[in-house]
Amino acid sequence: MNITIIGTGYVGLVTGACLAELGNHVVCLDIDQFKIKLLNSGAIPIHEPGLEEVVARNRDAGRLHFSTDVVASVAHGELQFIAVGTPPNEDGSADLQYVLAAARNIGRHMVGFKVIVDKSTVPVGTADRVKACVQAELDARGERAAFSVVSNPEFLKEGAAVEDFMRPDRIVIGCDATPEGERARNLMRKLYSPFNRNHERTFWMDVRSAEFTKYAANAMLATRISFMNELANLADQVGADIEAVRYGIGSDPRIGHSFLYAGAGYGGSCFPKDVQALERTAREYDQELLILRAVEQVNHKQKLVLGLKIAKRFGHDLRGKHFAVWGLAFKPNTDDMREAPARVLIKQLLDDGASVAVYDPVAMKEARRVLALDLSAGDMARVRFAVSPMDALTDAEALVIVTEWKAFRSPDFERIKLALKQAIVFDGRNLFRPDLMAEAGFEYHGIGRSILTRV
Repeated sequence: MNITIIGTGYVGLVTGACLAELGNHVVCLDIDQFKIKLLNSGAIPIHEPGLEEVVARNRDAGRLHFSTDVVASVAHGELQFIAVGTPPNEDGSADLQYVLAAARNIGRHMVGFKVIVDKSTVPVGTADRVKACVQAELDARGERAAFSVVSNPEFLKEGAAVEDFMRPDRIVIGCDATPEGERARNLMRKLYSPFNRNHERTFWMDVRSAEFTKYAANAMLATRISFMNELANLADQVGADIEAVRYGIGSDPRIGHSFLYAGAGYGGSCFPKDVQALERTAREYDQELLILRAVEQVNHKQKLVLGLKIAKRFGHDLRGKHFAVWGLAFKPNTDDMREAPARVLIKQLLDDGASVAVYDPVAMKEARRVLALDLSAGDMARVRFAVSPMDALTDAEALVIVTEWKAFRSPDFERIKLALKQAIVFDGRNLFRPDLMAEAGFEYHGIGRSILTRV
């Protein structure tokens, strides 16, 4: 099938590359000439395991192309995927300017039937706005071409996006109950047929329900994270171990273990903005989502917890003190620094007068960029970008772990003790067992792990 992907960001690039891997002929469109030049040169603008190989293989095979030519891209694909960014507005609502601009471009240049697929994460009702934009452009041209707008939200985890796309647990598609919608359904069924050979993974529904499903899924996952973080903070006060609690409640099949890990708060491009956008949608309908408001508030507070633990141990005046920070990206296997808890922690430490040495296996370049935006020039002068995990420990009062990279899970604790001024670890992701850390001679501060237990 001939497919056009509008937008070569995280979702668009993964979608385009993976659909090409299935044998489709894909054109990825972007108005960013630098990004398209980069992709055509063989480089990848984001870090995502396995993506570079998939892109290279399909580009070399002639199934995957990158272009800034809007007219040619609209002409190419019977399926037009809109996969552009929907950043939050100041009021928390999703900014749809890029989605609607893409819709207008399709309407301005399309000839013949098109299926317009909303792949971007968009509020309920966006498909109606996309349809109106396309129709307005067709009317302005006097063009009577038929089309259908479909909702096909993505459920990709950063760090595992290629695997998630190629082995999906579900494919959600929303179509209209019209002749054009039925035609779109048949094309979408054909497109995704390779994923349904063993068993049906596609969930068909109306467009608005499909749009809602994406927000509901992310809101539920964010809720589980904030729920456990709030319990972890209480566990610290009552002397319980949140890891033991996690095992105890996660063994209930009605609850399960996924997303029950206490930590330093969630970040990234999805959970924060999607929770806010869903709250904003509710307010437009005079509804209050009290649980989600609490989820967001808990998460904001949780990003401060590590800094507060450090201040409790060393005092709020940290002038002359130096700390090592392992992990900067909001999660492992990505260089994404959006809403990353490390950004909050670093600012806390600098505001209290400390200096820091930071290390991340992948996100160092991106960290330099975003921290330069977050911090003053004077504060940036107190941030050293280490070349290795051990290099970050030099002259540090303590080690602070913010991101649960696998490379941090089994370190040489004896070397860490020798490198640190004091054998103190603040573990923002509960990577280590408190009892074993105590046996190794460390003063250990986890999240909700105030009691030494074997779990």
